[in-house]
Amino acid sequence: MILAAGRGSRLMPFTADRPKCLVEIGGRTLLQRHTEALGAAGAEEIGVVAGWHAEAFEGTGPRVFVNPRWAGTSMAESLAAADPWLRDGPVLVAYGDIVYAPATARALAAADAALAIAYDPHWHDLWSRRFADPLDDAETFAHRDGRLLDIGGRPRTTAEVQGQYMGLLRITPPAWETIRRARAADPRTAALDMTGLLRHLVRGRLLEVATVPADGPWCEFDHPSDIAVGRHVLRALDAGTGRTTERTGA
Repeated sequence: MILAAGRGSRLMPFTADRPKCLVEIGGRTLLQRHTEALGAAGAEEIGVVAGWHAEAFEGTGPRVFVNPRWAGTSMAESLAAADPWLRDGPVLVAYGDIVYAPATARALAAADAALAIAYDPHWHDLWSRRFADPLDDAETFAHRDGRLLDIGGRPRTTAEVQGQYMGLLRITPPAWETIRRARAADPRTAALDMTGLLRHLVRGRLLEVATVPADGPWCEFDHPSDIAVGRHVLRALDAGTGRTTERTGA
């Protein structure tokens, strides 16, 4: 399930008439790259939660779910739009603006946990390429023995950042039921973004969250500057699949 409901305004002008997921970078759209990686991980069907320019996904292949309140809600609310799938079986969920290695998706799919997230233990190198000060955009991330302890805070030092959450997770029906109940019990919980929700689950001991390290390169495309940074990631990913990255599109 690809979460692609947001406006993507920080990636303007490329998102003037389409969601970030349909922006072409390195010869293919981010949606095409998701489809390939998730398919390699064993996904039997691909879905997308749309909002901004939802009609643009017509004919692209995935089953389309719609978050009608996309402009005023978080990714957690978009996730709820896919409720039928989340009740039915395990679902790999990916933010629409990331790319990642199929090996990472496979490792996450194999996680023996009700809820698991992928993270980058070598985040500092990528963040140093993207930001003058890596801590400006980093979030706290602490884990031990493959279990998340904390996430989503503002770090003061790199020692508080054992990795960075990638926007890639696996949710099983029991985990989704716990999330649904937590969001229904408190309006403040329902309004949390994804990392805030994960932090609430862990701190409240409502659910254990497994952590799975990335197996291969990845990147997030949030700002136009990320396109230049991400090209070397795309080249590495395409080399791993035998593809050649073309310099077309964004």
